Amino acid sequence: MPTKHSTTRSLSAAALALAVMGLAACAGMTQQEKSTAIGAGVGAIGGSILTGGSTAGTLGGAAVGGVIGHEVNKK
Repeated sequence: MPTKHSTTRSLSAAALALAVMGLAACAGMTQQEKSTAIGAGVGAIGGSILTGGSTAGTLGGAAVGGVIGHEVNKK
């Protein structure tokens, strides 16, 4: 049975790997696309926190954040 320390370490390594892959996926994006993705991510986190983790709050926050991020750098 894995110990608490090894489980935490495995989860940390998985989170780091996902973050690296996520950053690599942004390499070919325009600035507006990056802003949209960042806005959606921040909105999802905010929506989740404000609604106590509800799915509707998370999705709503992602949608609103994505729209705001898209409009920020629009020329």
